[in-house]
Parts: sequence; C-alpha cells; structure tokens
Amino acid sequence: MATELEPFRRELTGYCYRMLGSGFEAEDAVQETLIRACRAVDGFEGRSSLRSWLYRIATNVCIDMSRQVQRRARPAQLAPASPPDVSRLGPMLPEATWVTPIADAQVGLEFDDPAELAVQRDSVRLAFVTALQHLPSRQRAALILCEVLHWSAADTAELLDTSTAAVNSALQRARATLAALPDGGRPRPLDTEQADLLDRYVEAFERYDIEALVALLHDDAVQSMPPFELWLQGAGDIAAWMVQPGPDECRGSRLVTTSANGCPAFAQYRPDPAGGWTPWAIQVLEVSGGRIAEMAFFLHFLDPDRLFASFGLPLHLDDAR
Repeated sequence: MATELEPFRRELTGYCYRMLGSGFEAEDAVQETLIRACRAVDGFEGRSSLRSWLYRIATNVCIDMSRQVQRRARPAQLAPASPPDVSRLGPMLPEATWVTPIADAQVGLEFDDPAELAVQRDSVRLAFVTALQHLPSRQRAALILCEVLHWSAADTAELLDTSTAAVNSALQRARATLAALPDGGRPRPLDTEQADLLDRYVEAFERYDIEALVALLHDDAVQSMPPFELWLQGAGDIAAWMVQPGPDECRGSRLVTTSANGCPAFAQYRPDPAGGWTPWAIQVLEVSGGRIAEMAFFLHFLDPDRLFASFGLPLHLDDAR
C-alpha cells in the first residue's frame, strides 16, 4: 500500500505547507497522513477516490496540528521596521514563530500550462502563505481546495463533512479576510525576465559590493532575518545594516542557486575559519519591475539539522564549487 501512496507525497506536501506555513511541519504532516492511511487501508471502501481519501486524512492532520501552535507570522507582522542598528537585533525566537520556506521541488511546481504554473507559484509565495494563516483552519482548507487545487464546492463539502452552502459561505468569509490584509494577502507580481538581475545580485553579493547591491533594490525594499524579529525597510537602511560589525561577516559569502516558494532563492554560505564555507541562510527574493522588492533571509539557526537538508543542500562547501 505504501508504494501506491508515495506518488501523492509532493502534492500533499504542497497542500499541508499552505495549511501550516512551515516546510518542516508539512513534511511531518504528510508522513503522519501516509502512516494513518496505511493503518486504515482496510477501512477504505472506495466510495471516494484514493486521492480524496488522502486529502481528507491530511486535512484532519493539519487541523489537529494547527490547534497545537500559535499562528505563524513574518517579522513585519510582529514589530515596526527597525533602524539598521545591530544592537536592536534582539533574541532568536523559536522556529514555530515563523512562516518558513519550502523548496519548490518538495511541492511539485511542474505544470505545462504557464497560467496554471503562475497560479501555483503564487499560492506558495511567502506573502500568500502568511495571509492564509489568518484564516480559521476549515476556511483555510476550503480556500486552498477550491481556489488553488480547483476542487468543486461539492467535493470540498464532502471532504470537510459539511454542506456545499457552508463551503461557499466559508469561501466568502475567507476572501473577505484576505482582502482586508495589506495587498489583499498577495505578493507583488513575479517578474518573468529576471535572469540578468539575479546574475548581478549574485555578483554584487559575493563581492560584497554594497553600492552595486543597493542599485538592484526598490527604494522601499524589505529585508528580514528569521529567527530574529528585526526587519529593515528601505534600500538605504539595508545598505547601512550590511556594513555593520556582525552583518559584515557575510563578506566573502558564496551563493548557491535554488528555488523556494515559487521564487528565486539562494543558499548563502559564509566563510568557515577552518576552510571553505558553512551554511548561513536560505535567501528568498521577491522581484517586481526589474528590481528586488524583498529579501527574506531564513538563517541556518532556524533549524540547523533540517533547513539546508530540506533543500538537498550540502552542509559545507569546499574551496572549489
């Protein structure tokens, strides 16, 4: 039975990630879903499809997990922007505080239709996943199933053990909640011609050419650094931050290309005193209008055992890449 369930792992991971806002929790939820399915297979009567049955189990797992933790957030939701002063960095907050990234490969963003690919990328962007966390879990499930995965209201009602009218009502309330959030809970549009911008970003960051780096940012660009609450707004403040003692230890870093949350992303490795480079952060970039609008740096401290490993990245770079 496990062999029959395994092909559903990636799409279930994407669903659980949108529900929970954590790549780590999504992995755990999918594993628990598959375990429960294997244990309960004798009770599967085939009245619904295997896929629907798995989504029902996954929904229940996610709702159970949602009761156990606070709503995950991003730094901008917890405090005002800070001046670029390293003394304001504050303590590291627990991983469960934050909406965390997930590798695109884990959620299967592979669609032949460019329009559908854009929709699916948008649905795992950090801004949208964060907005989803404002919804009660059943509203969240209804919105994801109907508007992201294109289930009918009737099929969603069957999965949630409710009526079609109740699902439509939940969708209406969910849409109203998201619309009341800044930018309607949606990120800025993804720029489709960004290869040159990203090449220049890597070159500037690895040379630690702050002037060149700032030239790539929007004037109101944002930088955040979970697990720290501090975040910065404005290209000038970001530039001032990066040359302070502490942050300037990023000088000499190497960036390895990856992708996360439907966005361009890089694994940042800082120089290792013992030689080579050691993991420091997963950088997730939001790009719009030919410039970088946001840099979310998820520091290795978030979960040293799992963050880089979840992206299939090495835990050390040697002198040669």
